[in-house]
Amino acid sequence: MAAPKKGRSASAQSRPGRSLALILIAIAALTGGMFVSGHPTPRLGIDLAGGTSITLEAKNEPGQPNAINKTNMNTAVDIMNRRVNGLGVSEAEVQTQGDKNIIVNIPKGTNSEQARKQVGTTAKLYFRPVLATEASGSAASASPSPSATGSASSSPSSSASTTATDKATSSGSATPSATATSQGRAVTDALKADSTPSASSSASATSSASASASPSASASVDPATAKLQAEYAALDCTDKAARAKAGDGAKPTDYTVACGENAGVWYKYVLGPAAVSGTDIKKAAAVLDTTSGAGWKVTMDFTSSGSKKFATITGQLAKNTTPQNQFGIVLDGEVVSAPSVTQSLSGSVEITGSFTQAEAQDLANMLKYGALPLTFKEASVTTVTAALGGEQLHAGLIAGAIGLGLVIIYLVVYYRGLSVIAIASLLVSAALTYVLMALLGPAIGFALNLPAVCGAIVAIGITADSFIVFFERIRDEIREGRTLRPAVERAWPRARRTILVSDFVSFLAAAVLFIVTVGKVQGFAFTLGLTTVLDVVVVFFFTKPLMTILARKKFFASGHSWSGLDPKRLGAKPPLRRTRRASAPVDTKEA
Repeated sequence: MAAPKKGRSASAQSRPGRSLALILIAIAALTGGMFVSGHPTPRLGIDLAGGTSITLEAKNEPGQPNAINKTNMNTAVDIMNRRVNGLGVSEAEVQTQGDKNIIVNIPKGTNSEQARKQVGTTAKLYFRPVLATEASGSAASASPSPSATGSASSSPSSSASTTATDKATSSGSATPSATATSQGRAVTDALKADSTPSASSSASATSSASASASPSASASVDPATAKLQAEYAALDCTDKAARAKAGDGAKPTDYTVACGENAGVWYKYVLGPAAVSGTDIKKAAAVLDTTSGAGWKVTMDFTSSGSKKFATITGQLAKNTTPQNQFGIVLDGEVVSAPSVTQSLSGSVEITGSFTQAEAQDLANMLKYGALPLTFKEASVTTVTAALGGEQLHAGLIAGAIGLGLVIIYLVVYYRGLSVIAIASLLVSAALTYVLMALLGPAIGFALNLPAVCGAIVAIGITADSFIVFFERIRDEIREGRTLRPAVERAWPRARRTILVSDFVSFLAAAVLFIVTVGKVQGFAFTLGLTTVLDVVVVFFFTKPLMTILARKKFFASGHSWSGLDPKRLGAKPPLRRTRRASAPVDTKEA
């Protein structure tokens, strides 16, 4: 039973080159993958790369005094995280602060500006019928904008499609000099037409805007309609403050006014009650239309109930004439598009209309990840420069270099030739750590921040500790009178258990720290856990095989004084031999 075990052990000892070749091939493959991925350096966090720190304050909405609670705040954090991650922004930190504040840290990067626009956007989406519209302010004579397209089938390329005129087209017949009275008459006519949608009763607001009307014409309308008339007449969408207040506090079931921009021109709208909401959308995506050359578009798939609602409203609107055959896509109170329809639409719907790639992705991203349960306002926006973080990183790297230098000096003085194995193992561990950090950036969004650098520096001590445990076990065996090769193999099982237990404790501490903390402390815990796992890999697949190979070399096997394994310097005992009991001393004189 014992003989086969020794044979297997001898066979394993005779092939340490396989383990070395395996880890070197892994390093080469990971390094090649790092350069192929186009990310040869780790991503940097906000404290090292700079960026923007935003404080968002939650606001109670009318009729919902208790909306600000822990559940809604956590839901908002989750949605913001998914929105920003969907844009590919690295290490954007989103966390609550207090009862009603959320802190968002967005590192400087390609999509950081898009992320800033999206994090606090409520993204409440409604499809409302357009009752009246015209260009606002001095832009009334602007030319129409490109058109939008909707698809009535599940396939975007289906022939059952209808060309829809975008929101700017509806302003083609608007009269720039329309008075407040004529605008009020237009709203009244539009509201009457909306109550009985038909082809004969759908006089457009813009065509009626040029008709003369006496002040008494609008005197008989109800107060709600009169208020809507006044809001529409006074609305100037070229004024940012007026746009922000347009339709403020309107419920989905209310008639309201809103603003929308297209090709640099602002338009104002009278909109009917919401027929479809954003919760009826199953998925949305930004797609580049390469067949028709229409540019970027947003495709939407509705739920079964949402598809029925959309088919109903588009079927009613198709009976009307411009602009009352349009539906306004209202996102957070702003009309992002107002396509017209000529037939009932259901299933998959496409929205086009001079979208840039960023605009299409923004809209699709917000629709895809849903609406925030709360309304937020920006309490403060702070730009973080990388100068301070760079100085701290520089100081940290100097401290790390000093610590590493002291460790190397200690190894050289105390272990002499064995220090070559330790230094080589440290270099392999550093190479694996760097390559994995660079690869984890695009893979999981990992970004290197100052706490993560601290975790990597702490890992130097953990890795060096594993080497010391192994070396001391070998030296203990030599002190017992064994030669180097059997000493290495007898020391390894005992050192292996100690190394595994020590690394398990370190990894457990890192895992607990990662779970119970938030923000940058997680970067420290993640790096500490990663380097602890790499320590086990390096010791098993590099340090031990390399020690086995060098134990066969004369310099180490003979116990050279500079090998660090000199039996005399270690106080080795002579080999134990059986001895006979000494006889009684003999008196020479008597003899």
